[in-house]
Amino acid sequence: MHAFDILGDPVRRRILELLADGELPAGQIAATIGEEFGISQPAVSQHLRVLRDNGFATVTVAGTRRLYAVNPVPLQEIDTWLDRYRQFWTNRLDALDTELRRGRHSRKDPGNA
Repeated sequence: MHAFDILGDPVRRRILELLADGELPAGQIAATIGEEFGISQPAVSQHLRVLRDNGFATVTVAGTRRLYAVNPVPLQEIDTWLDRYRQFWTNRLDALDTELRRGRHSRKDPGNA
């Protein structure tokens, strides 16, 4: 499965957002995702399995609990892939910043009024 196919699903993106703050037990993930998306615990487990099987999440068994965490490696690979395209929005954001700064200077300058 391609990384963008995995991240294209809003449930999986939300799970990664939750895990970005630190390791969480499967039950807590299932409860949060179930409440936010209205899906069952088995459906959440399937999403966790996709993330785990494709390297986006790791799982540690601690007694009867499964603790999930983000694996940053695939996300770093996506970031590296995006570097080629970053130029398309970076230049525009730099230009927007310049224009915004010019606007601030114009408003501060009483001679322009």
